[in-house]
Amino acid sequence: MTETIENRRKKLRIRAWRRGFKEADLILGRFADANLDTMTDDEIVSFDRLLDEADQDLYGWIIGREPAPAEFDTPVLKALQSFRVDADAEFGDGPKS
Repeated sequence: MTETIENRRKKLRIRAWRRGFKEADLILGRFADANLDTMTDDEIVSFDRLLDEADQDLYGWIIGREPAPAEFDTPVLKALQSFRVDADAEFGDGPKS
């Protein structure tokens, strides 16, 4: 039995919001809410693969603490990084000068 795209999106949203690491939850959950409904199949696969990674690694790639391995350095990761910067600016959590 094949999973519907709607069910896959629901599961990804749950996984994005329930990382067990508050900072990752906020970035990944908000990103999922804002973007999953318009993602292509390839983007959904890429997001799913990112969610399979360890929280500390994924969070480090998103905030730029360390570079992502080539196989994860995808347009979806770039969108997550940009989303995080935009969200920080919106909520006043951006870099302090």
